[in-house]
Amino acid sequence: MAHPVLRNDRALVFAHRGGAALRPENTLAAFDHALETGADGLELDVRLSRDGQAVVHHDATVDRTTSGRGPLAALAAADLTRLDAGARFGAAAGFPFRGRGLGVPRLAEVLARYPGVPMIVEMKADSEALAEATVRDVVAARAGGVVALGSFHRRVQRVVRALVPDVPSSAAREEVRLALYGSWIGWPIRRAPYRTFQVPERSGWLRVVSPRFVRAAHRAGVVVQVWTVNDEADMRRLLAWGVDALITDRPDLGVTVVREQARE
Repeated sequence: MAHPVLRNDRALVFAHRGGAALRPENTLAAFDHALETGADGLELDVRLSRDGQAVVHHDATVDRTTSGRGPLAALAAADLTRLDAGARFGAAAGFPFRGRGLGVPRLAEVLARYPGVPMIVEMKADSEALAEATVRDVVAARAGGVVALGSFHRRVQRVVRALVPDVPSSAAREEVRLALYGSWIGWPIRRAPYRTFQVPERSGWLRVVSPRFVRAAHRAGVVVQVWTVNDEADMRRLLAWGVDALITDRPDLGVTVVREQARE
């Protein structure tokens, strides 16, 4: 059976940070809700706490999404769980998730809570220690069969690929660039150490995802998963181009569009 993150018999929907438009991002409440909407899997971010644990959080600081202040790396994992990670979500609705006990979870906690759920785990820092801590949790949870490991950083991905060669990894930033430039001139992707492109449709002025790029990836056996796709028209266009997954803040909308397109 193919790895569930890499399925391409139909398009998949991954909830970006658990569905950041619908619930406080990278929290258990977000992940629970995303799966309730019918999302195929979760996309989440990890960083390293002061005491060397992989914790689920996007930013280098805790200011934007929690009740805390300052660098995440200055706090131990236990301190992070005590922050209010729902404190700043939903201002227009009166901050409905404040005080609900939503802390910054450990990766190990998330893996244990959702056994068998496909996950894209993105390592945010260019840190070998983060790569090692992430791998340690994935191996301990026996989650290598459902988790794919992503990072912009090539050094991190080299560590991951050496430690767990059977766990799929995404292309790092430089690897995406090489594959993109190659697709322009017809150079095929050969002996890729990665199994997925997790990429935006555009990066500034540069178009990354196009029908040509998707075809080049598929010829090499690499799946194309596009972030962060929140507009229905964009979803429909990308699906028509043959992308393998939508990574979206609106998993509810993504699930609806994928199901409708499958019936057409």
